[in-house]
Amino acid sequence: MNFTISKRLSFIPAYLFVELDRAKQKARKEGRDIIDLGVGDPDLPTPNHIIEKLCQAVKDPKTHRYSLDQGLSEFRYAISEWYRKRFNVNLDPDKEIHPLIGSKEGISHLPLAVLNRGDYALIPDPCYPAYRSGVILAEGIPYSLPLLRENAFLPDLKEIPLKIKKRTKLMFLNYPNNPTAAVATKEFFRKIVDFAFKYNTVIAHDAAYSEITFAGYRPESFLETEGAKEIGIEFHSLSKTYNMTGWRIGWVCGNSEIISALAKVKSNIDSGIFTAIQIAGISALEGPQEHLEKMCRLYQERRDILVEGLNSLGWNTTKPKATFYLWVKIPKEGDSLKFSAYLLEKTDIVVTPGIGFGRYGEGYIRFSLTVDKERIREAIERLKKI
Repeated sequence: MNFTISKRLSFIPAYLFVELDRAKQKARKEGRDIIDLGVGDPDLPTPNHIIEKLCQAVKDPKTHRYSLDQGLSEFRYAISEWYRKRFNVNLDPDKEIHPLIGSKEGISHLPLAVLNRGDYALIPDPCYPAYRSGVILAEGIPYSLPLLRENAFLPDLKEIPLKIKKRTKLMFLNYPNNPTAAVATKEFFRKIVDFAFKYNTVIAHDAAYSEITFAGYRPESFLETEGAKEIGIEFHSLSKTYNMTGWRIGWVCGNSEIISALAKVKSNIDSGIFTAIQIAGISALEGPQEHLEKMCRLYQERRDILVEGLNSLGWNTTKPKATFYLWVKIPKEGDSLKFSAYLLEKTDIVVTPGIGFGRYGEGYIRFSLTVDKERIREAIERLKKI
């Protein structure tokens, strides 16, 4: 068979984390002791009361059938109450919330709902790769917004050419940020809303890391900004907050028209989240929240050990206010992919090369804090040797 892939796929590079996983598996097959500071997958367990609720729900035959595309009304109500209590944002559970099979799924499908061929989408660079690939699959044109250290890793809207602004239909944002761990201010969100109204642009804010914070810092929701619901939506997930990455459950909330358009795309692609998982999701949002403080303290301890260890080696990195990542400048100017490969070869440490997040990620690597503190200390000892 003379088979060729679609042209749109040829514009998408191999998914970085798949490539990283291949390298890790190869090293492990060789019997090497790998310390994985690469992919951000929590090593902590899902809280027990959520697991117990799933076990109960899955035994009920009623949960084994197709779920509604819109999800359980009880789950949507739980989301609305969580947003009200956490952010003081009021959401209509029937029109302004839609459950997702993990927020990545909704992020990837959103461009199909709002872009036509040739429309521009503003993509932060570096960024979570799904923003860019979703735009490419929808035959939109991604335009990079450089996230630079001198701008606190916030995009400079003044640098966008006017001709691009006029052709832009969508902008992705993500704060607290992956991979840079930067945080946004009220003033920044205000500028984003003003920009969206001026140029008739849909804003899609990814808030997956809003609950992974340190030293009393509490990020705002983009939807708290006056006017935000008129032009934007926010993606959220149970993955990081409740250590449920493999469960694949999240949601999008905000502007009802945008959500309705995304829901129409999804109704032609999937059949909703397994009902038992939605019931467990309700338990996550409405149940005990004590694990959050403990979890953040644990990540903070790991953060401090890694930052202080790297700085003792002359790496000059700072302690982020949120996320479980460190975004670290390579000690010497160079290729982040080669440097990451060098670390794996010489120290059996896996980190994520910055170039995998975009052109402006070059010169950086990302460390994840999702390993035990003793393994982090071991990683510092290994780095001392090189």
